[in-house]
Amino acid sequence: MSPSTDERDQLLKGFARALFKGDIEALYQVVTPDFVWSFHDGLAVTKSLAGPDAIRKHLDEQKALFAAQRFHDVVYHHAGDISFMTFRLSETFRATGEGREQQGIERYSFRDGRLAAKDVYRKPVSG
Repeated sequence: MSPSTDERDQLLKGFARALFKGDIEALYQVVTPDFVWSFHDGLAVTKSLAGPDAIRKHLDEQKALFAAQRFHDVVYHHAGDISFMTFRLSETFRATGEGREQQGIERYSFRDGRLAAKDVYRKPVSG
């Protein structure tokens, strides 16, 4: 049985909070032990992250690459057994100060009352 809409909202809120703090222990309170995070960065990078070490490494790499990452216009959409998040993302590269804007969608699936998978798709915002 999938979590209710309210339960999903709480899971997603806890997930985001843990992610932005880089708190892997808190993250694994809301995801399944075999949670998988897959994404395409909208340009060339495609990754699949499985396990706390891979997620921690990715967060560290993002911190080194970007001076700032800000999500805007975040909206959650719940449909059947899955949920989606639509968003815009502003990023500033640490090395050059160059900024980029992307829009994206994330697909979340659930199992045993927790997040089981996160699939992220992003693309550059066209002028």
